[in-house]
Order: sequence, then C-alpha cells, then structure tokens
Amino acid sequence: MGYDKSFFEKVFSTKRMERYFNLYPNDEARAILHYQCNLELAEAFYTSLSVFEVTLRNALSRELQTMTWRDDWYVVFANTLGLSRLNRYVTQASKQITGRHESITSSRVIAELTLGFWVSLLNSEYERLLWKDLRRAFPFMPKKDRQRKNVSAPLNTFRTFRNRVFHNESICWNLNRVEEIHKEMIVVMGWMNKDVPEWLRLTDRFETVSNNIRDRLGWK
Repeated sequence: MGYDKSFFEKVFSTKRMERYFNLYPNDEARAILHYQCNLELAEAFYTSLSVFEVTLRNALSRELQTMTWRDDWYVVFANTLGLSRLNRYVTQASKQITGRHESITSSRVIAELTLGFWVSLLNSEYERLLWKDLRRAFPFMPKKDRQRKNVSAPLNTFRTFRNRVFHNESICWNLNRVEEIHKEMIVVMGWMNKDVPEWLRLTDRFETVSNNIRDRLGWK
C-alpha cells in the first residue's frame, strides 16, 4: 500500500497536513517525511515532559503540605481570600475521580490536578500568598535568580509546549527552539532536585532523535 498525500489527508485531515504539503509543493515524499519527523520528535520529548511534570507536582505539593500542615492542603483554597479561584481545579479533579467510581483521597486529587494548576501557582496574582513557601521547592536554583518571575516564565513555556505535544500539534519547525526548551526544562528540573537531570539522561532519547531529524531533513 502506498502512503501518499491522499492517505495522510484522509487519516490526519487535510487541515493538519496542509502546512507540510504547502511547504513542499513539489515533493510529496519530503512533506510526509517531515510529518513523520514531527511525530518522532514529540515521542522523544515525552520522557522529559513526564519527568518534569511529576517532579514539579511533587515538589510543590510537599511545600504546600508543609505550609498548611495537612495532606489535603488543597481544601484551604475554597475559603482563603485570594486563592479561591484555584478551587475550580480541585473541583474538576474531584469530578474526574468520582467519574471513575473511585473514592476521593488526597493522593488521588493531587495526582489528578493538571499541569495548568501547578504552573498557575507561580503566577503573579498568587505571589504574596504562596511564593514565600513555594520558592523552597527550588532549592538548587541560584539564589540571585530565585524570584517568582524567573520560575513562572519557563514553566508557562513548558506548559504551552506540553499541550502542543499532547494535542498532536506541529513542533518540528524551529528545531533550535525545541532544543532550547528541552535544555531549559532540564535546568529547571535541576532547580528542584540536582540529581534528576543526570538520572534522566539514562533514558532520555531527545538529543539522539533531534540530531537524527536534522540529518534526515538536511537541517544544519
């Protein structure tokens, strides 16, 4: 069977594929190769994305637990002036859990909270109430740089990029920028735990895949 333009447009939609075929109007095979490389790049980024998300969640959760003196620290949001808007994430997480006919426990709620929730904790609107405690989640960040904005900015970049990957959107265009994001993510993980970057290298295939894509597409 030939996997030609009509196949890709039928399976993945004309709208999704048009960017690739428009870039190579006279080279259908190269357009298809570029799309395949996009899938491979997204797959290769999954390891660092998943480790980053879990590391961030656990680091922030520990500090919130210390701050509130309770495992279910999220319950204080509903009745805390300035934090009540965060309760919508908790409500949604609880609905997801009950929808699976599972009992609601603090560990399940914390695991169900979205990356958007964790990143939002570092937004400027919560700086006065949360940053003093949450900054301890980044003990290996250089002290001269340990400001909320210096954490929030890369976290929001990672959140946006993560959503593009998980929603199967295009990321394989500016490979330099994608490589920068990967490097930045490793640095931020090191801010939370200095041993994570070295451990991640044991399984992270991103650099190998990225270099391979450069060779196949002739990008230098």
